[in-house]
Formats: sequence, C-alpha cells, structure tokens
Amino acid sequence: MIKFYALFASAIIFSLVASAQQNPSLERLKSTSAVRQDESSPISINQPMRFNAESTSVEQNQFGNKKAAQLITSFEGLGESFVGPQGTAVLRNPSDNSLAVGLDHIVQIVNSRMAIFSKKGKTFAESGRALYGPVETRNVFKGFGGPCENMNNGDAVVRYDQLADRWLIVMPTFRKGISRNIDTTTKQRVTLPQPGEAVTLFQPPLSQETPAPVNGPRPPAPKPPADGTYCMCYAISTSPDPLGSYYRYEFERELFPDYPRPTVWPDGYYTTTSTGDDVIERHAYVVDRNKMLKGQDAKEQSFIIKDVNFIINADLDGKQLPPAGAPSIMMAAGGSQLNKILEDDGIYVWKYKVDWNNFSNTKIEGPVKIPVAPYQYLGGGQLTKAVPQPGTDMRLDAQGDKLMARLVYRRIGNRESVVGVHSVNTAVGGGGVRWYEFVVNKDRSVKLYQQGTYAPDSNFRWMASPAIDKYGNIGIGYSFGGKNDFPGQRFAGRHFGDPLGKLTLNEVVLVNGEAAQTNTLRWEDYTQTAIDPSDDETIWYVGDYLKKGAKNYSSRIGAFKLGKK
Repeated sequence: MIKFYALFASAIIFSLVASAQQNPSLERLKSTSAVRQDESSPISINQPMRFNAESTSVEQNQFGNKKAAQLITSFEGLGESFVGPQGTAVLRNPSDNSLAVGLDHIVQIVNSRMAIFSKKGKTFAESGRALYGPVETRNVFKGFGGPCENMNNGDAVVRYDQLADRWLIVMPTFRKGISRNIDTTTKQRVTLPQPGEAVTLFQPPLSQETPAPVNGPRPPAPKPPADGTYCMCYAISTSPDPLGSYYRYEFERELFPDYPRPTVWPDGYYTTTSTGDDVIERHAYVVDRNKMLKGQDAKEQSFIIKDVNFIINADLDGKQLPPAGAPSIMMAAGGSQLNKILEDDGIYVWKYKVDWNNFSNTKIEGPVKIPVAPYQYLGGGQLTKAVPQPGTDMRLDAQGDKLMARLVYRRIGNRESVVGVHSVNTAVGGGGVRWYEFVVNKDRSVKLYQQGTYAPDSNFRWMASPAIDKYGNIGIGYSFGGKNDFPGQRFAGRHFGDPLGKLTLNEVVLVNGEAAQTNTLRWEDYTQTAIDPSDDETIWYVGDYLKKGAKNYSSRIGAFKLGKK
C-alpha cells in the first residue's frame, strides 16, 4: 500500500502554530475507470481570528493610479433576452459561467446550455455574433450513448487547450445512469471503443425553448438508484473549430461529481470535483491528455482527499511549458465552513505527479502551508447572504470559502508564477478580492511572492477570476455591488514590476447592473477569464448582471488589454 504525507496547519489569534504530520492510508477506488484514491488528515483551526495589523496591512484602500485596462470589445452572452440560431433559453440560477477563447471563436457555457460566438480576426469581421446556440450542453455527446448523451447537466466547463489548439468540454452527470459499457439487455459489462470515431457537433433545429427557471439553493445530491453510475464526460475537438468534430469519453464515477474544475497541463487534463455541499472532501482526477488529443483509448487516475475545504489545480496560461515532468500544482484555502471555521492564515499546496506507464508511481504530496496575511471568508462562506443590493433585503452569495476559478500558472523564461484569488471580509466593511502571486522554485516548492486585498472603498468586490498575460501582467475580473449599486462586473490589474501587493491599474466597468436579483441568493457560483491565444495578451472575461426590469440574469463578455508597463 502506498502512502503520502499530509501537512496541515492550525491558526490562532495573531500567530502561527506548527502542524502535525500524519500518514493517512491510500485505498483504490472501486470504480473501474478510476485507478486510485487517498484520504488526508483535516485542517483544524482552534481559535477564532480577528482583523489585525497583518491582515489590514495588505488591504489596498485606493484605486490604482494608472490608466485602466483598455476594454477593447464587449457583447451580450447567454441569459435573459439572448437570441441565437437555436432560439432562446431561460436559464436557472446560479449561472455557473464558463468561457473559452480560441483562434476564431468564443465558447460560453451557462449551467446547462452553450453557445458559440465569432471572434474578430482572420475569419470574422466582428466579435460577438452568435453562430450556435443556445443548445443543451449534451449536444456535443449526440450519438455517443450512455449518461453523457442521455442526461443534460449543469456545471459543465469549457477550456481552450492553447498548446494543441483544441477545445475541451467537461460535463458531469448529477444522476446515476446506465453506463454505455453495460449491455442493457444482459446487464453484462461490454467493451465499447472509446472514444470511437470523431463526430461533428450536432446542429439542432431552430427552436424557441423557454424552460421555467429553477432558483434557490443547489439541490442536495440525489439518492443513488440501485443501478447505474455517475459520470464525467469529456469532449475534445479534433481542430480549432468548435463547430467541427469531437472525440468523446465517458469516465464512470462512484461519487457525486459536483463543481468540476478542469485544467490544462502538459501531461493531463486535471479536474477536481466535490461530493456535495455537506461533505468535506474533494476528488482529484487526471485523464491522459496526450492520448485523448489523438482519439486513443485513455485512462483516468484519481484520489479522494478528505477534510479539505476546496482544492483546484493550476491552469496553464500561454504556451511556454513547465519543466519536463513537473507535477501539477494544487492549492486550497484553509478553514472549514461546515465546522464553523471561517478564517485562516495560510494557503495550502499539493503536488500531483502522474505516471501513465506505472500507475503505482502516481502520487499526491502535501499539503504544505504557505503563511499569508490572515483572512476571513466573505459573508461567512458559501450559500450565505453576504452582498447587499439596493431596494431589497435579498443579499447575494459570495462563495467566500474557496479559491475561485481559475488558479493560473504562467512561465516566462525561467520564472514560474501561480496566481490565485478568493473573496474576503475587509476592514472597511465591504468585500474584497484577496489575490496572491506565488513563485515556483526549481525544486518545485512554492513560495509567496506578493499578496493584496483589493478593497478601494466599502463596496463589495467578490467572485473574481484572474489571468496572467505574456508580459507577466495580472488581470482580475470580478463582481461588483453594494447597498447603493446593483450587481455588475468590473476589471482591474497590474503591470509586471509594479509595487508589490497593488492592483495599480484603475478599475474599469465591464457592465453596470440595472436591477437587483430577488428570486434567489445564488449569484454566478463562479466566473472565468481566458487568455486569447491569438496574441497571448488579451484577457477575456464573463460575468452576470440584471437588466432594468429583468427577473433573471444576463451575462456580458468583454476583452481587456493591460498593455506594457
């Protein structure tokens, strides 16, 4: 039996205390598609934390003194009043906004629907023309069979793999279904080719689909039926054209695969998921990227990490690769909302090393605590009423318990950086974006380079998503709102080499909110940045707002350039 060592830390008022090292056992998952799993020891914090000189010293209480990033284009995405080639769709809360940008196209997924837009360049004269959608996300699995084709689900995520110029769509199934590898007549397991021949994206006819919106808290994981399996469904395009053909894969899951966070790394597509909102554990999966790009039979390896709040892998920006064989970096914030531990003074790091030739060599090492300025979850964590709105008592959720999508990695020369963000309470009384830049040493250890909490006034800034451009500049998009401002979307950033811990570029508005959301506290759950592969500089970002008189959200997609210092 293989073991890996977990190092967790505790925090007390104004001080750091040592961690206890333990040796948890490793067990294989029973699922035939998963190779292995592990279980870690808990993060524990013994006493509550208060704002102190260290936590407030990293708060940025002024706007950046440089000219704001240039908003070069913006357009309406999926949401209320959106009309595309396949008609309209009223979408449920939360939006689960996902965005990816390729050479000539932009793909957006909102919960259980997707759309494809033009991108200005060699092929199209303008950005934002709807070419496809809104359609069910499962359309990409049409004809594939099994749960991936038969179940349309939320939480699907799209990525553009800029290393291969391919599109990656990852969709979980939230109900158990009969795997495509089970003969429904004999109930016997069969071996079907995976992925089989590449299949062109299904083009459904024009429709005026208007399903009733479903609001309120995320439903609990359904009671599993006696038969069937959960799945994680992967679709990999065969070209840079998202309207072209895809290889499709079904990987069976025994555990409810909530909140997937797929990332691009040279040796695999790494994806973390959760068992559910009331369980403190995460699933760390990796699939064989190189084989999937070729449409070959591919394997998946996995661990289960218990007693961790939330954990995500680093997603690669740019085309410069990490050193050959470098493990994927994983990070999590501390604390545990279910245990009423809402603060910490560390970010926790794991290294996920996969070996596709010898599964027994695959391992996760960590976590190692990186001390940071103390922080408190904005609004007390997830599914809480945190952010006020004008004219209503309804407050919005901030998902304050977790590092948000994306955790981004960028190598420029020999310098390797990782940037992460989360939403925190601020001393000025609102909500702020806590951001970090870490550097990766030659021995693959990680250390803090700079940190800051962007809180230039007493409004709320939350649910952010970062990116790093080819110059090493950092751009961050985020939701903005407060008691006098309807929720909308804004963007700030910094140039490489600017004073540490500061977003030096002034704030720019992507879209101002025009109404309050009153039908549910759920707000987005996450948003997403994407680096444009055409210039490796433009940062695309998507987020929600409500139009005047609207009852449901719309989304706005924008592109920003930070420029050189």
